[in-house]
Amino acid sequence: MSVRELVVLGTASQVPTRHRNHNGYLLRWDGEGILFDPGEGTQRQMVRAGVAAHDLNRVCVTHFHGDHSLGLAGVIQRINLDQVPHPVTAHYPRSGQHFFTRLRYSTAYRETVGITEAPVDADGTLAVTGSYTLQARRLSHPVESYGYRLVEPDGRRMLPERLAALGVRGPDVGRIQREGALGDVRLEDVSEVRRGQRFAFIMDTRLCEGVHALAEGCDLLVIESTFLDEDERLAVEHGHLTAGQAAAVARDAGVRHLVLTHFSQRYSDPDEFERQARAAGFEGELTVAHDLLRVPVPKRR
Repeated sequence: MSVRELVVLGTASQVPTRHRNHNGYLLRWDGEGILFDPGEGTQRQMVRAGVAAHDLNRVCVTHFHGDHSLGLAGVIQRINLDQVPHPVTAHYPRSGQHFFTRLRYSTAYRETVGITEAPVDADGTLAVTGSYTLQARRLSHPVESYGYRLVEPDGRRMLPERLAALGVRGPDVGRIQREGALGDVRLEDVSEVRRGQRFAFIMDTRLCEGVHALAEGCDLLVIESTFLDEDERLAVEHGHLTAGQAAAVARDAGVRHLVLTHFSQRYSDPDEFERQARAAGFEGELTVAHDLLRVPVPKRR
């Protein structure tokens, strides 16, 4: 059975706390695992969450601030120590190539796995697989930063009443799905478009065009909400979002499940992030993330 879920490894911004590790998020998508923004301590959080190096197929770094990337060294070395048998691809801003190289080779170890470096330098498509297309969009932060969006191809949903009415039954159902027609009956006559699922990961950024483009129509949106609304001036100054801003983006984009994360250590009441998100008018499913949380991708409509 395919699994689509987000495993939250860390939720702190800049400074970890007793209860929040630095960033780290694993998206399980069918048989693949995409690790986003492995901050310091990610390798240990993976152990606590039951995530193995063998689960990783891609690593996506939004930008090279330490709370989003200092865990790369440990994760890469663990991939090699465990001799992961499949290719692992790393995406990150090309302007941070020197940071990636330093982290990859920060200490001596034996390389056993070929990690493919695939830096990002513009908006566009990064990879196309049978189950998703991975895209990137530029964000607005003091250092170059990109958000990531995963889009499943549209499929088709068979309509039992139309199949019965046109006499398509048994093995012929599979045949028309494979071949697109059965005699005079076309696949379009007995099915409808099944919209592919959409996921987006948006970290450190001010409001910008890229934020809205990434969030559009998402089934699951993971987005930073470093500050509460009363500190909007600080958010703009440092290149971040508030809880209300993040929720308004999700509201306008038609997001089904919103996950807020990347919280400043200045706040002690996580419930206030939810209150401000609801006050901004977001009515979908809402999660204020905490470490080691598992969030399923919503089922298709």
